[in-house]
Amino acid sequence: MLHLARYSSITPSDFERALGITVGFDSMFDRLFGDIERNGNATGFPPYNIRKDEEDLYTIEMAVAGFSKEDLEAELKDGVLTVRSKPDQEEGEYLHRGIAKRAFSRSFTLSDDVVIKGADLVNGMLTINLERIVPEEKKARMIEIGQSTKSKVKKLN
Repeated sequence: MLHLARYSSITPSDFERALGITVGFDSMFDRLFGDIERNGNATGFPPYNIRKDEEDLYTIEMAVAGFSKEDLEAELKDGVLTVRSKPDQEEGEYLHRGIAKRAFSRSFTLSDDVVIKGADLVNGMLTINLERIVPEEKKARMIEIGQSTKSKVKKLN
């Protein structure tokens, strides 16, 4: 069950009303709320930012100091981007281990029109670049009202 923040202006009944006037969003809500449930027990590690760079460009930044490219993996499956650490291969015997490579898995639900443009790891910061691609048929347009067999569509842009 979804628990909303104490002072949130959104209530569960708002979601029920939204589902009543939308078509085709049921799978999106399932993905979104399923991700909330999966991350409900998350530890907060590693810390991350989601930045909007331009109208359709986004960047996810994750602070993963101590990890190399070989220690990390990113997977996109069914619209969910998951970044996780690979199992740590113990090298040598430690007398004291104060710097541990914590195992983690962090998931992000992506919109159907968001694609991953690339990822890089520089100075302990993993950056994943995303772009929202709006197909031509989803762009705003004017629809001429008239005969249904010869409908004319005019682009606004």
